[in-house]
Amino acid sequence: MDIIEKVKKEGLRRRYSLRTIQTYLICIRNFLKYCDKEPRKFTKQDIKNYLEKISEENKSGSTINVNLQALKFMMEYVLNKRKYFYNIRYSKVSRRLPTVLDKEEVVKLVNTIDNKKHQLMIKLIYSAGLRVSELINLRLNDLNLMNNFGYVRHGKGNKDRLFIIAGSLKQEIFDYIIENNLKQDSFLFNRYMGKMSPRSVQEILKQAAKKAKIDKRVHPHALRHSFATHLIENNYSISEVQSLLGHKSPETTMIYVHMVSSKFIAVRSPWDDLQLENSTEKNVYGIEKTKEIVIRDTKI
Repeated sequence: MDIIEKVKKEGLRRRYSLRTIQTYLICIRNFLKYCDKEPRKFTKQDIKNYLEKISEENKSGSTINVNLQALKFMMEYVLNKRKYFYNIRYSKVSRRLPTVLDKEEVVKLVNTIDNKKHQLMIKLIYSAGLRVSELINLRLNDLNLMNNFGYVRHGKGNKDRLFIIAGSLKQEIFDYIIENNLKQDSFLFNRYMGKMSPRSVQEILKQAAKKAKIDKRVHPHALRHSFATHLIENNYSISEVQSLLGHKSPETTMIYVHMVSSKFIAVRSPWDDLQLENSTEKNVYGIEKTKEIVIRDTKI
């Protein structure tokens, strides 16, 4: 039984993205190396033992969960063993705050890129909140420059969505299209008659960040994080940002609230109120006066 081929066909039939299918196949191949059995004889304990093995190798919670999802897909949809995962729980995934550039850093980063094409790519990732995979798969006929929006086709989860096009970029995009004589079905950013690779975009950003002397881990997704954070700083709602990012749940978008600069948060600490209350005293005439509060410059 060619389990790998069957998993691939079932994934394609269910319209899973190629990236998801490839990830599942890698996980399943590793499991097959570990469990040398006929697939029909795989047991729930085999799955648990394998997950415990990779857990002992200090793999991250997300890696363990991806393996669990891949093996669940194989067991349920290819081998038709649907009761095997009833008591197998997902691993807890640690939540880290994403890397976010402030607005001045975004401008500085873009201005260090001399190549016009590369600069436009980075501007579009940030200004529209695109994933790097979404950028390199953009075609000319996905853009509606007249109305300031475009379409992401078959994005994460194999979903389509709208994205905004900054009005200040319209002329630059139009000039780029004319100069490169792009056809309607052409990739917007092609390379050697095909689309660019994610690694190329990552390298462009890496070099730009180094040149701009930005002491952060700058990668394409950091620009998407920055896009979302800056929208919230500009008083757009969570639901509006969620829609633009293509998030399924508002909880995913909520993480960007934690990244907003403190000067944009309109919440006053109760400690400040306590200090104000304690800074008033009555003078000899019984009239309240406010103590002068001196804040000294302190180097932290």
